Amino acid sequence: MGRGTGPGDPGSAAARSRLWARLDAAVRGLAAPPSTPLLVVDLDAVDANAADLERRAGGTPLRLASKSVRVPALMRRALARDGFHGVLAYTLAEALWLEEHEVADDLLVAYPTVDRAALGELVVSPRAAARVTLMVDDVAHLDVVDSVRSSRAVPVRVAIDVDAGLQVGGRHVGPKRSPLRDAAGVLALAREVVARPGFTLVGAMTYEGQVAGVPDDVPTARARSLAVRRLKSASVAQLGERRRAVRDALVDLVGPDGLELWNAGGSGSVEASAADPVVTEVAAGSGLLVPTLFDHYRSFEPRPAAFFGLPVTRRPSPDVATVHGGGLVASGAAGADRLPTPWAPPGLRLTGLEGAGEVQTPLVGPSAPMLAIGDLVWFRHAKSGELFEHARTVHLLSGDRFVEEVETYRGLGLAF
Repeated sequence: MGRGTGPGDPGSAAARSRLWARLDAAVRGLAAPPSTPLLVVDLDAVDANAADLERRAGGTPLRLASKSVRVPALMRRALARDGFHGVLAYTLAEALWLEEHEVADDLLVAYPTVDRAALGELVVSPRAAARVTLMVDDVAHLDVVDSVRSSRAVPVRVAIDVDAGLQVGGRHVGPKRSPLRDAAGVLALAREVVARPGFTLVGAMTYEGQVAGVPDDVPTARARSLAVRRLKSASVAQLGERRRAVRDALVDLVGPDGLELWNAGGSGSVEASAADPVVTEVAAGSGLLVPTLFDHYRSFEPRPAAFFGLPVTRRPSPDVATVHGGGLVASGAAGADRLPTPWAPPGLRLTGLEGAGEVQTPLVGPSAPMLAIGDLVWFRHAKSGELFEHARTVHLLSGDRFVEEVETYRGLGLAF
């Protein structure tokens, strides 16, 4: 956790013990025993994290990354703040649902889509088409849109996804996203968009995942962290030049008022992304809830806000406590950093042999002997929104009591 080591550090043993007491008091206050996994979001931490994101953005609007939240009530809470506007959706079907249910009226789909059913809904709805912007990086994406409509009477808004990886020594460092890496390639696609009836070019996106999504202050990996920070610095400098070149080419094509938006960054790169004058908005989502993959960044102090509780169901030996379930493993390259982390009470860890299991997870460590059958152990997920695919509802914590139980996408019957 971060750089703090004192009792005020959210990762300290004292803070985690206090959290355990808060959660225990809140559970005891429920009218009926909860089902597990019991998902909890600490609103106090969410609000503090949101304020910190706004501070880091320095006035640049924050676009809420829905993939990292997946709970409409929490999305509405963030969007009600002055520093947040609009949603960065992860599928068109999701964007259409959020638009229909008035969660947001400005939705940018972060990834190209070939979902013909969802596109069919978009092209017959003037209201949705005016509120939703599609992402493209290939003429084929335009062809798919044209294949589902009989008329171009409803214009479709599009933004161009521009590769934001670091180009060094003939290698590409960063997420494998757009094939468009220079102004010439972007301009060729932009000309096609402008020339085609039924499309409106409104902006661009550059997601520098090698800056926004890689920890750079890991206490157990000092040398690697130093190398990551150097890579990030080089990426920011190179990307700034590329953005300016692409922006200038697009402005020559559509005019200075033709580009409504330039989306960039993520929770781990808010300051660097917002500092670029080309960028008009910065994406953020994980920074609200702070999963374990966001624990070790120099740019901010993490305040964990999302937890899930599992009950102790057996004691195989005096030094082992086994909880039911637990195998909520995050996506990405397989590794220990994708496993959930036993968090409260402090002093627990997964075993090397079983890890986090589908139906049981044995825990060891100094706190294991004090746990009794029926006690809840609280975990943190490695990634933010993925946690909420595992339960129908989330309990919202304020102080030491639950103030509301709200539905996740899964609880609403949604699977995007």
